[in-house]
Amino acid sequence: MAVPTRRLTLDDPRDASLLDRLTRLAIDGLPRMYVAQEDSFCFTRAFTRSPAGELDGEVRGISLRYSAIVALGVHWLPPSEQSRALGGQPLEDLIANLIKRLSDDTNLGDAALVAWAAAQSHHPMLPLALGRLRALDRLSAAEYVVEIAWVVAALAAARDQIDVEEYLDAARERLLGSRRPGSPIFPHVTGPGLVRGYRAHVACFADQVYPIQALARLHASGDDRAALAAAGACARQICQVQGADGQWWWHYDARTGDVIEGYPVYTVHQHAMAPMALLDLAEAAGDDFCEPILRGLRWIAGPSELGEGGEPMIHDEEGVTWRKVFRGDPKKVVRGLNSIASLASPGLRVPGLDRVYPPEAVDRECRPYEFGWLLFAWLGGIDRAAG
Repeated sequence: MAVPTRRLTLDDPRDASLLDRLTRLAIDGLPRMYVAQEDSFCFTRAFTRSPAGELDGEVRGISLRYSAIVALGVHWLPPSEQSRALGGQPLEDLIANLIKRLSDDTNLGDAALVAWAAAQSHHPMLPLALGRLRALDRLSAAEYVVEIAWVVAALAAARDQIDVEEYLDAARERLLGSRRPGSPIFPHVTGPGLVRGYRAHVACFADQVYPIQALARLHASGDDRAALAAAGACARQICQVQGADGQWWWHYDARTGDVIEGYPVYTVHQHAMAPMALLDLAEAAGDDFCEPILRGLRWIAGPSELGEGGEPMIHDEEGVTWRKVFRGDPKKVVRGLNSIASLASPGLRVPGLDRVYPPEAVDRECRPYEFGWLLFAWLGGIDRAAG
């Protein structure tokens, strides 16, 4: 199988080989996650290891959201590879099925991702998808920042096909206005009422990468300097606090941009979500984020947390990457304790937790959106014509 053209030239042959391997893995792995009787992709493939060391995988659930992300990524493959990745189904049919399913879906993020996939592919059912998105959007109510970022990205992709300017302006204001005064990063929610008070100041990595991406694409679609500045400030902050071995940390203080709790470290952040946001911003602004992108990618080849000779994160024969490296702490106690400590005083952390709960556990599952974003990150791009 020939690897499609990447959007970034990699000078180090080891980086190129790793990325080629991951791209092949995504194309090989996605059909194993397709649930034909549901015309959808699964929620996850979860694995157990027998006493003899053999892996046994199980497909669980279905996901409209993850199917839409797969559509966004597979769009950038050549037609023959699209069909292969989608279990023989044409991409246009997958998107049509997703739009039809929106009539029974009440989640704003799901609708935004489906509308984005339809806009990117210039799908004839785009007006229906946008209509459902608008119907689900409460506008003045608090929403999750990730979902509002997806709304912005979807509308930015659609604005050259349909007049969405009034709605896009409102979504833009919600996203930019969600930030705490003086903070370089984004919070978890746009307003009060969705999360408990003790963790209202805690944001996650997804809360940063999706706004960076959406605002970069917004600027590219219409010259929005304020959006570009916000995306740049956020990107520089997450790069500044990136782990020494390339880890993209998980939880941040939305007031300061400092890391509250680094773990879990997710493979999708390393190979897909950070690269797609930073590459989009680089194309929109002309900045260079190659060094942090590649440091993050290299982590997957052998996480320092697992030690030399530790369990590999990539399993070609199964068509998966393991989902994350984590602490295994009960009820996420480390995040909870550090959230409470940092609420009392920004920068305060509970000492000794790294020794009590070292990050040595591996989550043996893989979700289809991880491969959707991987393909989107490395094969797509703002500057590339639709394939």
